[in-house]
Amino acid sequence: MKKIFTVIAISFTWAWKILSTGAKVATNLVFLLALLFFAGLFFFHPETKVPNGAALVLAPEGDIVEQRSAIDPMARVINKFAGVPVHEETPLQDILDAINTAADDDRIKLLVLSPAKLKNVGLNQLRDIGQAIEHFKDSGKIVIAGDDGFNQPQYYLAAYADEIYLNPMGSVDLHGFGVFRLYFKELLNKLNVKLHVFRVGTFKSATEPFLRDNMSPAAKEANRQWLTQLWTIYCRDIGKQRGLPVELINNVINNLDLFIQKAHGDGAAMALNVGLVDGLKTHRQFDDYLSSLVGRDNSDSGFKKISLYDYLDTITRTYTEHSTDTPAVGIIVAQGNIVNDEGAVGQIGADTLIQQIRKARNNRNIKAIVLRIDSGGGSAFASERIRQELLYTREAGKPIIVSMGSMAASGAYWLSADANLILASPVTLTGSIGIFGLVPTFEQSLARAGVFSDGIGTTSLAGGISVTRALPPALSRSLQLGVEHGYRQFISIVAKGRKLTPSKVEEIAEGRVWDGKTAIAIGLVDGIGSLKDAVKQAAKLAGLQRPVGIYIDQPSTFFSSLQQFGSIAIQAVFHGSSSFAPLSIVTGQVRQQFDFILKQPDPGNIYAHSLLTSSTIDF
Repeated sequence: MKKIFTVIAISFTWAWKILSTGAKVATNLVFLLALLFFAGLFFFHPETKVPNGAALVLAPEGDIVEQRSAIDPMARVINKFAGVPVHEETPLQDILDAINTAADDDRIKLLVLSPAKLKNVGLNQLRDIGQAIEHFKDSGKIVIAGDDGFNQPQYYLAAYADEIYLNPMGSVDLHGFGVFRLYFKELLNKLNVKLHVFRVGTFKSATEPFLRDNMSPAAKEANRQWLTQLWTIYCRDIGKQRGLPVELINNVINNLDLFIQKAHGDGAAMALNVGLVDGLKTHRQFDDYLSSLVGRDNSDSGFKKISLYDYLDTITRTYTEHSTDTPAVGIIVAQGNIVNDEGAVGQIGADTLIQQIRKARNNRNIKAIVLRIDSGGGSAFASERIRQELLYTREAGKPIIVSMGSMAASGAYWLSADANLILASPVTLTGSIGIFGLVPTFEQSLARAGVFSDGIGTTSLAGGISVTRALPPALSRSLQLGVEHGYRQFISIVAKGRKLTPSKVEEIAEGRVWDGKTAIAIGLVDGIGSLKDAVKQAAKLAGLQRPVGIYIDQPSTFFSSLQQFGSIAIQAVFHGSSSFAPLSIVTGQVRQQFDFILKQPDPGNIYAHSLLTSSTIDF
């Protein structure tokens, strides 16, 4: 009997082992299949064919960026399977490569511009795209733009088309450029928040939102200068393309109600009457018109076309991300606010950028470096760390060329000053040579709530800076002295790097922002030039036969990838919550203005930053 039970027990034991093993095998198999499925999403791309006589449709989505952020592949997967709207990005160089290649591609008959999904973009980027469109038209091909409506950046792009068509229910929104910020002085007073501000420079307006309830006359003077320059260029560009006098464009904007009244309240008809568009067409009419030019596609679902993103799969890019055995120019993209340590997505982390610079310096095939900057500055400490690394690289025999994008101001100019050459667009915003310190304390706010901080220390500065206690006078004076020293250091760096006298730099400093064209005249920039021009100049300085460019990628770690995934997951959790929408708009503006402080404070609470960014300027 005992043997029977033993046999039964052994049988059940083996049966359990078989079932357990089978479950593990099945689980592992499912996991493996899931991995293969997601790997297929990333790496498998069916072959793309370009139809003969097709239209290339340029419909850029989201922000136009210098380089796609590392988070994008994961974001796209989540967007596809979870239905979460994710910030889209389209690299500027991808657009330029597609248009320039299509100009000489016999399979492409015309270019269609549909910019409705275009969001944040710099005027310098729009001008670069416009030049590429001009090259396309020079090849004898035509460009047609059409959409439901156009805002200012979208219309600038559409203006380069031979023909512009607008939906009969649409409109063209032209209203001029402006800078508008939130000011918090009264709010801080009501909350009894004590804000300790340390600054140098008449025009260093980054601290004004805390000290005033409106923009100072000095800030208005400085902003008016570069805003007028940029708006003049914008109007001249679209006026030239459309054959419209600049005076007419401004007249339409300043007397919009009168022009709308003449069109009986019809915004689309008004745009047609003044010559902003060539015709009004519904979606079906626009599709039929394009079909008459290029024919229908094989499935008869519309005109014969290929999208920008599909076309990019069929062409060779100007700059590669793969290392090469031939001498080349390393391209490093620095976009966002400058912070210490690694930084987050959309920021310039000093540690991360320094690693990229070292990677390029230690690569024997990289003979020169082009630093493409789009930043309003940030941490003074981080900016100096980056500058030192660039200077060491230049001293090691590798030329440094700075290519300024939409903006390279304050801390971004600090780290640029020692470059061999600085190129910018006429509409780049740069300068803002000045620094400030910022320390908030809440002892008065806490006292109103019945909370007090007290204790004892070995010195008058024991405990250092605390938001719960008043700032000791000696520490306050020390911070101001530190800011003044930092300003003198900034002046000295610019003077030495740009071969100017300190007195000359002081005349153009004090935190004042300059447009690219003026910056050349006052010696802050060497000349007008795009990224392509910068790569050519770098190759020339390095003695290269041809300008081969290679992107130096950011280093990636498991933890940084996990952090990026977490940020997307948070978007998914809070997606769809539209209660308190006005409050969301306000908090969004606060984040845009003070992202460089909120996410990664400077170790010494000293900043070289301009509040001007592409997201805070109404373009």
